[in-house]
Amino acid sequence: MPTFFFYGPKIEEDKKRELVKTITEAASKATGIPEKAFTIYLMATEHENVSVGGRLLSDS
Repeated sequence: MPTFFFYGPKIEEDKKRELVKTITEAASKATGIPEKAFTIYLMATEHENVSVGGRLLSDS
């Protein structure tokens, strides 16, 4: 079962639906694997728990 992990900011429910639909459709088209085989985990991450270039996003 192909699996995607999406780490990002908290997003609204309707945007989550749009996101998983788009990812699933694109992955299925690119691989030929049926859409029903894909699993996607959405992981909300707060800025104080993410660093880019050695700096926390919350410090920006």
